Amino acid sequence: MTAKIAYDEVEVGTELPAQTFPVTRATLVRYAGASGDFNPIHWNEKFAKEVGLPDVIAHGMFTMAEAIRVVTDWAGDPAAVVEYGVRFTKPVVVPNDDEGAVIEVSAKVAAKLDDRRVRVDLTAVAAGQKVLGMSRAVVQLG
Repeated sequence: MTAKIAYDEVEVGTELPAQTFPVTRATLVRYAGASGDFNPIHWNEKFAKEVGLPDVIAHGMFTMAEAIRVVTDWAGDPAAVVEYGVRFTKPVVVPNDDEGAVIEVSAKVAAKLDDRRVRVDLTAVAAGQKVLGMSRAVVQLG
């Protein structure tokens, strides 16, 4: 597969469709099982608070994975992402209620690179706070 977006049709500043991703405690339990990361800060409220967190928090890698979905959905091929990196700036706090938390992700093309590649900068926000910093992906376009 290749990206469904053509390099020649993309300009710096092109905004990708924004998405929101709900996160509940059940989501975190499923992710822990799939990833093998059973750190109690991701499921045990008492433990999370004892170590100084406001509540249970989402796994950083889960947050990172949800954010890149904006890029892979836009490109039409997950393999088109050839580089991806973030800094974890704030945790995604997930309350124990019916709503949980929401990660809001937006992205835009920040640079056109050689070899039909673009750099996409992402912004991920939860509860009004930026949760990922320096979130950037390099995408190979068609």
